[in-house]
Amino acid sequence: MIKNHLFTQAKQDALSGRILEGSRLEAFVADVAQARGDDIASLLESAHEIRLKHMGRVVDLCAIVNAKSGRCSEDCAFCAQSGRYDTGAPEHPFLSEEEIRQAARAAARSGARRLGVVTSGKTLLSRDFDRLLRSVKLVSEAGLLADTSCGILGFDQFKVLKDAGLDAYHHNIETGPSFFPKICTTHAYEEDLRAVRAALQAGLYVCCGGIFGLGETWEQRAEFALTLRELRVPSVPVNFLSPIPGTPMGSRSPLEPEEALKIVALLRFMLPSVHIRICGGRQTVFATRRNLAPMTAGASGLMIGDYLTLKGLDAGDDLRGLTELGFLPAETSRD
Repeated sequence: MIKNHLFTQAKQDALSGRILEGSRLEAFVADVAQARGDDIASLLESAHEIRLKHMGRVVDLCAIVNAKSGRCSEDCAFCAQSGRYDTGAPEHPFLSEEEIRQAARAAARSGARRLGVVTSGKTLLSRDFDRLLRSVKLVSEAGLLADTSCGILGFDQFKVLKDAGLDAYHHNIETGPSFFPKICTTHAYEEDLRAVRAALQAGLYVCCGGIFGLGETWEQRAEFALTLRELRVPSVPVNFLSPIPGTPMGSRSPLEPEEALKIVALLRFMLPSVHIRICGGRQTVFATRRNLAPMTAGASGLMIGDYLTLKGLDAGDDLRGLTELGFLPAETSRD
């Protein structure tokens, strides 16, 4: 049985800004991995207290629109939109301006304060880049913060997007560097890191996270968190694998809820002051009555509405559930 005071001490370290590293970090990660029963409860409670210290009870709500779907050239082993797998995922070119406008208005009505315009593919051709610029303006006109997930771009492109009103760039690095080659072989990890650094240099708010349940070890989860800490990103989206038939990950079992919650807590301890946003896979891992459990395990943000290729949960139910837990949606201005 793990001593609960270990998690309390780690909480104090996180709150005081002391960095867990070396053998000390290895021991803490092992404690999280081995936690059972009351020790899990202690871990989650401590992670939640760290979150309350840094963010209070405010929850940042975001939504996405699948603006360009399918036929991606990359071979990410979990992704329904890769053109290398037969998944039956929707395929369509860049949505019209009216479709983007309607998506933005719907997101605003649902309670989101930011909308991500998401495009499939490693990068954007000039025609689609121009469409993205217009989409950014349409999202802003709807009263939302405009975000985008548009693949790997360069500094000059990020500056143009920022000048057009883009608030945030979203680009996941997916996992730790030692596990990444088992997930994607069509581009290098460093390409992702360069894009994130360029977006930060351009002055954008950067949302950079990954996906769990791919077969990574606890040590690789910690490696992932350390990479994000080195990048100094302010926001980390957390996704859990929803196995998609036709992909190499299609036969994997989803994570158990307790393991998913421990992952959220680990990230909160290692990244005490960043936004940790629960995104894809929430309805796959957690039963309906527990789907907001990560919000009391260290998470401070939530994606509402539909995902890229999967139906999401009801946004109204999410808002009511958050209120019942004592949380408040963030205002439209960025924290």
